Amino acid sequence: MKEKVNNDSGIEERVESLLSRMTLEEKIGQMTQVRHFDDITTEDVKNKFIGSVIHTQGPLPGNDAAGWQARFIELQKQALSTRLGIPLLFGVDAVHGQNTYEGATIFPHNIGLGATRNADLVEKAAAITAIESRATGFNWVFSPCVAIPFNEKWGRVYEAFSEDTAITSDLARASVRGHQGASYAHKVMATAKHFIGDGATDFGVEGGNCSLNQKDLHQRLLPPYRAAIEEGVGSVMASFNKLDGISMHAHKAMITDTLKGSLKFDGIVVSDWKAYSRFGETDIINAGIDMVMAVDGDLSSFQEGVRNGVHQGAIPQARIDDAVRRILRQKFRLGLFDNPFPDQTLISRIGAPAHRDVARQAVRESLVLLKNERHALPLKKDAKIVVVGEFGDNAGLQSGGWTVNWQGSEANYEGATTILQGIRKYATGEVQYDKDGTATPSSPDVAVIVVGETPYAEFFGDIGGEMNKYQLTLSEAHQEYIRAYSEKGIKTVVVLISGRPLVVTQQIQQADAFVAAWLPGSEGAGIADVLFGEHDFQGKLPHSWPRAVEDFAGKYGPNFWDGSIVPLFPIGFGLHYGR
Repeated sequence: MKEKVNNDSGIEERVESLLSRMTLEEKIGQMTQVRHFDDITTEDVKNKFIGSVIHTQGPLPGNDAAGWQARFIELQKQALSTRLGIPLLFGVDAVHGQNTYEGATIFPHNIGLGATRNADLVEKAAAITAIESRATGFNWVFSPCVAIPFNEKWGRVYEAFSEDTAITSDLARASVRGHQGASYAHKVMATAKHFIGDGATDFGVEGGNCSLNQKDLHQRLLPPYRAAIEEGVGSVMASFNKLDGISMHAHKAMITDTLKGSLKFDGIVVSDWKAYSRFGETDIINAGIDMVMAVDGDLSSFQEGVRNGVHQGAIPQARIDDAVRRILRQKFRLGLFDNPFPDQTLISRIGAPAHRDVARQAVRESLVLLKNERHALPLKKDAKIVVVGEFGDNAGLQSGGWTVNWQGSEANYEGATTILQGIRKYATGEVQYDKDGTATPSSPDVAVIVVGETPYAEFFGDIGGEMNKYQLTLSEAHQEYIRAYSEKGIKTVVVLISGRPLVVTQQIQQADAFVAAWLPGSEGAGIADVLFGEHDFQGKLPHSWPRAVEDFAGKYGPNFWDGSIVPLFPIGFGLHYGR
């Protein structure tokens, strides 16, 4: 007999009633999260009592949003056909919009939102992300990242709002509010991540060791989690890093005693990717992990390992019950027992003009003006302009990682507007395009040179890490774009597309104007709005800006709270027109 829900009954009573009737196998199933492809067959959802399904890099659920919804409806029906009819959670890494779906609205990454300092705008962006995630079948997003980056060598700096704890806490609250809004049809469960120390590892290594002392840990890294919990965040994701040599996934003192105890978090602690095979089921479950990404072949071994752990007394039954209680609580809070299926009427709102308007505003407010001389900006509409560099007309390059694909894309994608397209909409004079710096434009009045980092995600973006693909400076080719045009005496406006502050001291000196544009997402026209003076610059640096590569010789880069390294520009710096 399936669980019947009385809307006027208390959630805790419903949770305990359901929990009391569950078998061990059903409980372990609820603790299991798998992909909708490869890891399972459709029947496995029912037979293995799966609790959650995620979409990640790999085969798409369908050809369009209706197809995505149809696949998830099929899986949800399998879950509802079980003895107790417990619905599935569907999760996705929607970290700057529903970025796994081509055609969705893609917002600036969090580092850009941190530059806006606009909590209301962050809340609106999160609410739109929730709607477009719901429209594609999801009810859970793995966002926001509330890390405090200490070193720009870390490949995930752009996923975080700022090096400043207060800014991060304020925007974390806003993001949770937006994602988990009051309307059932529009809200999703948010996830604060990655608990804890992910951005504060020694030398900026993804998954490395955080040796921060306890005072700084509690004063600098914990407050954003406290803020998210006070806003009712539904889940927290454990981090890959170590804390004083102990893997965070197995760190009972931090997960159980601090997060669930001192901070009174009553939601789901979810593991990161393949936590079972990386850290072992006994250690991570006993530490306080509630739901495990049992992916890439881990499903059967995870479920069998937990079952054996309970039977052998290595995993207390009470720990299993605590985990399942937390999972059920969030499913009830999301209203999934009453409304388990996606809303088809939301599909038309994916990438809607009103959503893109908010994203365009976010782009405008995120831009930080670092230099403006010789009246280089604002651009005159009747000027002869040359846009230089492949980043100038490529939506994938301007959007960064976690855009359509996990590692991003170096191609245009559906619905996006490039920087060049935005400039051409304003310009009444001639606009030329020098894609690779080899053209010989005819006497331009100004060159808009767009340079930056190619897309990356996670450890692929670490500087000096195992992939070793990136550096603290611009590529030689991009440095040459700026040098060549500045030496010709042409007014030079540089727009930097990057997931972090880079060492560009020489290029700032060479340029007449220099703009930190971060990773703006799908609405490149927002950059043109400000370059032409239709809107003023409002962004303020969310990080201290490095002066030299030598600034990164130690564990951390320049940070305002440290003071041992004098930055080129302090956090909060940002020029405006008229200044």
